[in-house]
Amino acid sequence: MSLGTWARDLTLGARFAVTGGRSGLLRTLLTATGVGFGVALLLLAASFPNMLFQREVREAVRAVDGSEQVTSPRPDSFLHLGRTTVYRDDVISGLLLRPEGDAPPVPPGASSFPEAGGMLVSPALGELLDSPEGALLKKRLPYKVVGTIGPAGLIGPAELRYVAHAGFLNADNLDGRGTRYGWSVPEEPMNAFLILLVVVACVVLLLPVLVFIATAVRFGGEQRDRRLAALRLIGADTATTRRIAAGESLASALLGLLVGLGLFAAARQFAGTFTIWDVNAYPADVVPMTGLAVLVLAVVPVASVVVTLFALRGVVIEPLGVVRTSTPRRRRLWWRLLLLAAGTAFLVPLIGDVQVNQTSIDSVGVVAGTTLVLIGLTTLLPWLVEAGVKRLHGGPVAWQLAVRRLQLSSGTAARAVSGIVVAATGAIALQMLFQAMENQFTQYSGEDTSRAQIALGFDAGNADDARGMIDRVRRTEGVSGVIGVVESRVWRPGPLKQGEEFSPSVSLRVGDCASLREFATLPSCTDGDVFVFLAHGKQGNPDDSFVTKAVRPGAAVALSDPHPHPSAPKRTKGAPAQWRVPADARIVDSRPDPTGMYEYGVLATPKALAGAVLDEPDAQVMVRLDPAVPDAADLVRNTADAIDPTSWVRTLKDTERDAAFSSVRTGILVGSTLTMILVAASLLVATLEQLRDRKRLLSSLVAFGTRRSTLSLSVLWQTAVPILLGLALAVAGGLGLGVVLLKMGGQQVQDWWGFLPVVGIGVGLIAAVTLLSMPVLWRLMRADGLRTE
Repeated sequence: MSLGTWARDLTLGARFAVTGGRSGLLRTLLTATGVGFGVALLLLAASFPNMLFQREVREAVRAVDGSEQVTSPRPDSFLHLGRTTVYRDDVISGLLLRPEGDAPPVPPGASSFPEAGGMLVSPALGELLDSPEGALLKKRLPYKVVGTIGPAGLIGPAELRYVAHAGFLNADNLDGRGTRYGWSVPEEPMNAFLILLVVVACVVLLLPVLVFIATAVRFGGEQRDRRLAALRLIGADTATTRRIAAGESLASALLGLLVGLGLFAAARQFAGTFTIWDVNAYPADVVPMTGLAVLVLAVVPVASVVVTLFALRGVVIEPLGVVRTSTPRRRRLWWRLLLLAAGTAFLVPLIGDVQVNQTSIDSVGVVAGTTLVLIGLTTLLPWLVEAGVKRLHGGPVAWQLAVRRLQLSSGTAARAVSGIVVAATGAIALQMLFQAMENQFTQYSGEDTSRAQIALGFDAGNADDARGMIDRVRRTEGVSGVIGVVESRVWRPGPLKQGEEFSPSVSLRVGDCASLREFATLPSCTDGDVFVFLAHGKQGNPDDSFVTKAVRPGAAVALSDPHPHPSAPKRTKGAPAQWRVPADARIVDSRPDPTGMYEYGVLATPKALAGAVLDEPDAQVMVRLDPAVPDAADLVRNTADAIDPTSWVRTLKDTERDAAFSSVRTGILVGSTLTMILVAASLLVATLEQLRDRKRLLSSLVAFGTRRSTLSLSVLWQTAVPILLGLALAVAGGLGLGVVLLKMGGQQVQDWWGFLPVVGIGVGLIAAVTLLSMPVLWRLMRADGLRTE
């Protein structure tokens, strides 16, 4: 067969697609819309790696360069301190700067260095501060807004960020001194478990898109076959009609490519408007990888031709009709099971091969095996629907209409829900992987949020100032309890012993009895008591002998370092002040504080240290919040910033999740959300296409007295039966695939009922598609549907 013949027939088919009258044009547009949705999502998926890469680049570009050590002020140097705060669950990043000369570099995204007391804000933060919802945050950022941070200084348009000129920065409270921006940190190789999760997610999220595209190019199959029968009547042979049909699909696919490019271009412009799972991006960053984009644009047209020729392999188009109008021949099962067996053959040898300390896996084997299993389940669905509906008989009229329609054309219904089977199967397997890997990458922090929810720290000039800071936190609205201590250190006085480079020292914590009980197990406590508490080497702490070298009951201790380092600030001449530990001080056992740490040293009540001058004391506070006050946490953070803008504030959490796992999880959740939207759209489009094909039949039934409610219920059953059978297949396949994938990493199933949310989504799709198709169904039931040309 010459290329000229193929080109002629494909061109003729393309002409039929766009000049086939109102009905043909509608079918072409419907197919192009379906293909367009799929192409747009594939292009978005191909853009995701570049989008994440650009976010990392933006983060690196705006970071202060730490590769050069600047030890003294220069005309172009500046002091910097990174600040991160949380406001109503939103993370707000900040950078405090103080120039040391007259030529400091301008921060990325800014047109000039902010003036003293001023700050530059991102557009999203500026909008928040100007709104009533940002009134509480405005008190925490006591700087004058003098400008806006441009895209060069932000990782995304929705980021909440500020850069402020803070005159209080000094050598004691800074992160460092810099002269320029731009800093990159080498990435650590990804854990093998995470690679497995990423590889499986890519297959699971992209395969439903390909299935949908393959389904979309077969829209309007029944009307197309009748037209091809007419071509046979005027002399076209079977091969010619199939090539003409392929030409129709090719034209629809090419138009779908244009629709997809248009949808992708529109979606890019709104990339910064929507935030999905904390991810948004600038339109310029949403650019598909060249190789993947070319692959998508090349595969879709070719696939449309191949799928059409494959679909017509079992259809005998004669001059006077199409064999498909009779009962179709029975589907064969063996080759469908062969696909499942082939996929299993790829995956089973990999069991036990994925180790937590590896940084690579057999990606080809995992991709091939997972893809074959999912395709095998997709091809198994038409057989399952056919075998299932063949045994259904009797029941209400609506049920009988739906069952008879499925019995006559179960393939169309199965194709419509094939994307759901792939998506649901993959979602169940991914859920099982998530549950198992979450245990690997989520650790208990040891923090006890039942005792405190926020921890704060302040540098204080003296003990009285530190106690005043604690009292200010205690008086804050929304605080129901405070664990507050003034922390300093005590040293062993006297000369250094042989082999010692510094005097042994331990921490000294001064607070009321209730606060001290949070650090050690106290038998009793009254104001004036002192305790030496020991950690017994727990959590890598030093042995108890280290503590007893510095302090013991009845011994004197120095309140400042008797042998300071030469680089330390010079102190007043003379021996450091001393304090004697009471002889009746008791030795007690340390207990984990609310942050989960075992501390050691000296615990003292205020009366025991009356008049003592502590060395560089800090105020350490842990806060219990009143759940009845909605903004209690933000009120505490506001108080902390008002006391000391360089203070640290940390929210206590019961668990900590690995950052790489969180990043992968976020990416997969974004992809899953987009895939489920596509699946819902594809099912709706397929349902509307089937209704349109049956326009005359629906009008005839209504004309003969069939109730509209009966037909509506019939559509519901026609949607529900294939989806329920598909979900049953997806549950079985997803559980099996999930078990095999878990066995690769030596993991166990955490929850056999994790498929229930997926089933719930499937049931929700049935209801949504039925409701959305009702207006079209009622319009198609009108009498003008009987009109013919």
